[in-house]
Amino acid sequence: MARGTGIAKRSPEYIEQKIDEGKAVIALTPEGKWIGFCYIETWSHGEYVANSGLIVAPEYRKSGVAKSIKKKIFNLSREKYPEAKIFGLTTGLAVMKINSDLGYEPVTYSELTQDEAFWAGCKSCVNYEILKMKERKNCMCTAMLYDPEEKAKTEAASLAALSQPKHEPVTREAKEFAAYSKIYERFMRLKQFMLLKGWRKNENNPESKKSSFLAFLFFW
Repeated sequence: MARGTGIAKRSPEYIEQKIDEGKAVIALTPEGKWIGFCYIETWSHGEYVANSGLIVAPEYRKSGVAKSIKKKIFNLSREKYPEAKIFGLTTGLAVMKINSDLGYEPVTYSELTQDEAFWAGCKSCVNYEILKMKERKNCMCTAMLYDPEEKAKTEAASLAALSQPKHEPVTREAKEFAAYSKIYERFMRLKQFMLLKGWRKNENNPESKKSSFLAFLFFW
């Protein structure tokens, strides 16, 4: 209510279960004071994973604690479920920014898990009526997804592009040289043709040969 956002309720027993299963991150001060929490949920037989229940004590907000927790729970999710798609629903701009930095992409609701148990968890949210009215296609939350398969393809394409030989940019001088080279080659072929033609014409006349040779030296 204080933040004006919708948060699904979870029982203390449910949270305790996540901690016992090693599917939670608890942030503490060096003195042992609690300052934040987040946990992992799995859906569609482990095909989808959600990092849920992110919360930070009010006095520690805007200090980077939420970002640290999100990174930790994300890495834990990748470790436990390396092939699962990690998704989240949030109305918080700060969480969207953190998700984006971790590699999440905004998606439509249809790309999320269709597990009924997941959507049933939204019933305690103040915006649930909007979700029902939109037939579960949209709501106040933004859907974001990290797809490890798509990320692997993108990274492979980037590595392939980097492995390609880099060509130096063509300078103006290089372009001019290439153009003049063609003209020069044609000029040389023409010159050789004219000189050889004159040489063969006068091959029986030593004086003419000498004149043609002198003419070639002068021309060159």
